[in-house]
Amino acid sequence: MKQIKNVKLSQWVAEIEKLCKPESVYWCNGSDQEYQQLMDSMLASGATVLLNEKKHPNSYLFRSDPSDVARVEDRTYIASVNQDDAGPNNNWIDPRELKTVMTKLYEGCMRGRTMYVIPFSMGPIGSPISKIGIEITDSPYVVVNMHIMTRVGQAVLETLGEKGEFIPCLHSVGAPLQKGEQDSSWPCAPIEQKYISHFPEENLIWSYGSGYGGNALLGKKCLALRIASVMAKREGWMAEHMLILRLTNPQGRRFHIAAAFPSACGKTNLAMMKPTIAGWKCETIGDDIAWMKIGQDGRLYAINPEAGFFGVAPGTSYASNPQAMETLKTNSIFTNCVLCDDRDVWWEDMGVECRHGIDWKGREWTPASGEKGAHPNARFTSPARQCPVICPDWDNPAGVPIDIFIFGGRRTSVVPLVTESYDWDHGVYMGATAASEPTAAALDVKSRLRYDPFAMLPFCGYHMGDYWQHWLDMGDKLGKKAPRIFYVNWFRKSPEGKWLWPGFGENSRVLKWMCERLEGRANGAETPIGLVPKPENLDLDGMSLNDEDVKMLLEVDRKAWAQELPDIEAFMKKLGSKVPKRIHLQFEKQQKRLTA
Repeated sequence: MKQIKNVKLSQWVAEIEKLCKPESVYWCNGSDQEYQQLMDSMLASGATVLLNEKKHPNSYLFRSDPSDVARVEDRTYIASVNQDDAGPNNNWIDPRELKTVMTKLYEGCMRGRTMYVIPFSMGPIGSPISKIGIEITDSPYVVVNMHIMTRVGQAVLETLGEKGEFIPCLHSVGAPLQKGEQDSSWPCAPIEQKYISHFPEENLIWSYGSGYGGNALLGKKCLALRIASVMAKREGWMAEHMLILRLTNPQGRRFHIAAAFPSACGKTNLAMMKPTIAGWKCETIGDDIAWMKIGQDGRLYAINPEAGFFGVAPGTSYASNPQAMETLKTNSIFTNCVLCDDRDVWWEDMGVECRHGIDWKGREWTPASGEKGAHPNARFTSPARQCPVICPDWDNPAGVPIDIFIFGGRRTSVVPLVTESYDWDHGVYMGATAASEPTAAALDVKSRLRYDPFAMLPFCGYHMGDYWQHWLDMGDKLGKKAPRIFYVNWFRKSPEGKWLWPGFGENSRVLKWMCERLEGRANGAETPIGLVPKPENLDLDGMSLNDEDVKMLLEVDRKAWAQELPDIEAFMKKLGSKVPKRIHLQFEKQQKRLTA
């Protein structure tokens, strides 16, 4: 690593070294050699397992501590100066109080460890939509994952230059080593000492105590959404929890679609969809996050700020997502999966059999063990470039122009297959009131609906009411060049409990209708909730759906919708006085349409 030109960066690294007292400091260069050396070191210490080279070349399995397996929402904080800026959607702590507590934890926390300095770019290096972050960590596991998930190395520092701005991201596993002490294979701190903290006014991230996922890979949700969402509002762009895909029709016209779904709603599957209609082609640009700025032509341009996929393994199979399975075949990191006897990885609903192996806790496992072998949040980290349907423009610094926004949720009744908004404000209202029926794993399983506006409730770094206003403001700036907005529901069931829509590649038929709406080649029927296609408007050729199923899929039951209005009103009331008047107006308009 060459001499660091950026004085602010040099001073910050020196300050953290003095505070955390590591044994040594290493500046990461992002090279393949560096990646391999770190893996070899963790292999030698027993922190990882090299997988079967024939089945998963250059791939490794890690097992976390059982106390450190997922995002810890109740230990995630927004430390804005004013509590009202964080809003009721966030855990707020006074920044001075939080810094006092965490500074004490950081004192000497890296003793016996190497302090890694990771210069990384969120988005293509040098893109006008990209941002530079510097993560300091004492976890080599974090370094190798950041290698895959971001662009790391000297080119980032060159782009930063002498006076460039960066987002400081400080992370420690919170497990200092005494001289001669044996290290754990997954060091971390107790739950009560875990902190994932964001300081929006300073564009600063501090994380302590966890080594897992978005708690430790600070380019992920911490920077890409919680801090970026605040920066985007301040600077007039958008940081969204959205996939991005390119859909090309048989005539060669390209449509770029950004879609926001809560968890368990098929987000990655849609990003890597294989259309079932002849002549249509889908290419992946991103599966999780979209950063968007208005271009010189007045349109909204999006990049995927990540360089890899950090996907949930259980449920991923050749039946559900063959493109993801091909992506993770090589050069991948697996966390908390089963290690089979042939040194391959396995997880539930993978579509293949595993008769015996070592589970995610390191114990012998068989299907008769009575427990799942892989943790439900087991992950794979894989380079985006390996995806067989990756779009050639996925890392284009200029981004791609967004034509369509999609919101959605998991609803077994009430919500039709697809609805188009009447205008931008109505579309923002759709995103603001997006809801799913809770799954059995949800903490709020007793509630009838779980509202997750724009799929951003856990990730918006400021007040949700202000966030809704930002969407309205962006629509005002975009004017007639704003993307069209739709709402989808792949999960509707018949009264007997039968899935009405097959999903997966068949979802391309719904996207085709959206594209044809943009071209003025497809009709939509007016309903109280928006424009819904008539059966003849959808391309259902070759499907085995009967007329009754199609009718139920597209049905809008006024009474059922009206019954949801009190829940929506109560949800908005929880967010307080910052809910924009224009959103209240949309609620009133929908109420009138439903009761007319």
